Amino acid sequence: MFGVGLSLTLSDFISIIRHPRAFFTALSAQMLGLPLIAFAISLVAPIPAVLKVGFIILAASPGGATSGFLTYLWRGNVALSLSLTAVNSFLTLFSIPIVVNIGLRVFLGRETDLHLPFWETVSQIFFITIIPASIGLMVRQHFPVFANKINKPAKYVMLLLLGMVFAIKMFAGESHGGAGLKWADLLVITPVALVQNAACLFFGYYFMKFMMLPHASRITAAMESGVQNTTLAFLIANNMLSNQAMVKPALVYSLYSFWTACFFAYQANKRNGIRSTPAVMDEDEQ
Repeated sequence: MFGVGLSLTLSDFISIIRHPRAFFTALSAQMLGLPLIAFAISLVAPIPAVLKVGFIILAASPGGATSGFLTYLWRGNVALSLSLTAVNSFLTLFSIPIVVNIGLRVFLGRETDLHLPFWETVSQIFFITIIPASIGLMVRQHFPVFANKINKPAKYVMLLLLGMVFAIKMFAGESHGGAGLKWADLLVITPVALVQNAACLFFGYYFMKFMMLPHASRITAAMESGVQNTTLAFLIANNMLSNQAMVKPALVYSLYSFWTACFFAYQANKRNGIRSTPAVMDEDEQ
């Protein structure tokens, strides 16, 4: 989140005021549409109830740094993406406890005493999202040269740390922080993960199209809707609910969502006459 903050400027927040329609449409798709999609799929999916709650947690954790990078990569509206990330970091303080507690009640009912304390959740997410992102924003605001110098190395550090988290969750034993993921889990979770991922990508894009917003904003909404903040989902399932089974849907989802989002954006750009190669290739050709 510090790295996300380094990419933000005050003008990104001003863009919310200047272009409120695209922002609030995409925000509605994320905050309301994604949980509804997850609940609808989980109600009919033939998987254990605890995994259904894991998918609800995932849907309640909107896109973060990865979706912003994908938005840039596939020529979406980067300012819109960053603005959504900034505002979502605040809104999730309140939306996650509500959505997750509904999921626990619907799918686990009285069979469990698990619950997500509202203010404890608010405080933990605040210290992990709002504070580091704000520090990154202030560093960029007051020390722009320094921020530009460390921005690229920070991205590599972010990827390295994220890779370490995924490696631990995938390969470490449960006693060492692993999720205990087995081949049987992949076979059960993968079909539901792919269906939810595809539904979120299509919903984000076509909801914006239905609202007659430009293609760049549609790509942004698709990336923000289809690529969830799996690290935040890990935090909720692992640290706050202490349930490794609920971590598994986010872990499996993350194995596919980056690549499916790239394929979706490539096809969408190609169909709309937009250059379909990633934006980073433009720099290589100059």
